[in-house]
Amino acid sequence: MSVHATSPHFKENAHHALRDVQLQRAMGNVRVGFIDKRAKAAAKLPEFEALRDSARDIKNHTLAHLDLYLEAYVAKVEASGGIVHFARDAAEARRIVTDICREAGARTVTKGKSMISEEIGLNEHLAGQGIEPVETDLGEYIIQLRHEAPSHIIAPAVHVNASQVEEEFRRAHTHLDAARDLSEPVNLLTEARGILRERFLAADVGITGANFLVAETGTSIIVTNEGNGDLTQILPKTHVVLASIEKLVPTLEDVSQLLRVLARSATGQELSVYTTFSTGPRRVGDVDGPEAYHVVLIDNGRSSMLGTNFEEMLRCIRCGACMNHCPVYHAVGGHAYGWVYPGPMGAVLTPSLIGVDKGGHLPNASTFCGRCESVCPVRIPLPKLMRHWREREFERHLSPATVRSGLKAWAFFAKRPALYRLATRVGMNLLAFAGRSKGRFSSLPFASGWTKYRDFPAPQGGTFQERFARERAAGAGRRKVA
Repeated sequence: MSVHATSPHFKENAHHALRDVQLQRAMGNVRVGFIDKRAKAAAKLPEFEALRDSARDIKNHTLAHLDLYLEAYVAKVEASGGIVHFARDAAEARRIVTDICREAGARTVTKGKSMISEEIGLNEHLAGQGIEPVETDLGEYIIQLRHEAPSHIIAPAVHVNASQVEEEFRRAHTHLDAARDLSEPVNLLTEARGILRERFLAADVGITGANFLVAETGTSIIVTNEGNGDLTQILPKTHVVLASIEKLVPTLEDVSQLLRVLARSATGQELSVYTTFSTGPRRVGDVDGPEAYHVVLIDNGRSSMLGTNFEEMLRCIRCGACMNHCPVYHAVGGHAYGWVYPGPMGAVLTPSLIGVDKGGHLPNASTFCGRCESVCPVRIPLPKLMRHWREREFERHLSPATVRSGLKAWAFFAKRPALYRLATRVGMNLLAFAGRSKGRFSSLPFASGWTKYRDFPAPQGGTFQERFARERAAGAGRRKVA
């Protein structure tokens, strides 16, 4: 594990988030800003569902032959004048990046948005080595000033409102005229742009993530809407690409298909404003670009997912659609998940990378409504994978004793149908009799997790099995008459 995780305290984190009035107001922007836009963008493209199938197949093929594509990619990067480094874990990745920065004599490093750098805890490490990291994505810059982690993988500051941004700018930008109006978003943007342009020009090393790595050409690709990624990689003398190994795709043709579902799924755009292809350092005749080009390929637990029930999670292209449509994420935001990756994708990926003992609570934070799977551009069966983690949690006796004993009691009856029917009939009749006056219960033994927040309705009518038998018999009668 590379950075401190509070995932084991998800319940406490969620309770705090639900009481945070400002956060609840900010989370309304997720529902308004992403869901409708994605739906409209998908509806305008008749082949969108076919492209999702193709994207799934491309990623599956790549994962099945990942060793071959890694070899091909490395050969192409080296042929273009770049250097590839392999990092088994976060510590090794941090050491490699630090060595590159020291070789370049770096005092300041600009960074494009990179979730893998969050995963390995790079900023804190560089600062500890006397190297100042500066986030250049506006959202990342804001949360860096606030000393926070991203709460969303594509909109890292979605939990922050404009007044909070103004407060941070006035605190951190000591030159700022107190009379200057920062009430409008455009004024905040102008202020950030002025500061960051100075940092772009001063940086010795630029670090970016990668949305895709192309084995065919040795190319790294970043997708942005601000252009900061371009300035991060072409102005400094050294460009470092951080990417996890599953970002490989075979060809440029494959990338073109994945890009058609990525932006539509993420922000409802046909394409992002900037889609930047980088292949090696500056060549003779190039007007700009770095003198040195390094790629750090990071495993950090991915290879152990290959060939397991969780391999499908490695198809993820980090669009954020699953969390944009998740009612649990809407309620508690990203920080409640306690590590780098929030939402449904985080509920699967976090236990895979830091262990079910630390991330095992997260798969329980789901209604299993299936909206995440229905919008995933690479068709990851997220509810199924969360169920797999629930099984692992249960097998290792990590779930609460009350949950385990309750499931064992249910299993005892479920394996004995006659006894199950009798017990449910008796239990339902008793509850119906006890609740006949009000029609509901404000508290019930063994059901405090429900009645603490809402009333429990008193049963009415027969049991489900009885109703099912009646409906089936009636259906058979209608078919016989017909």
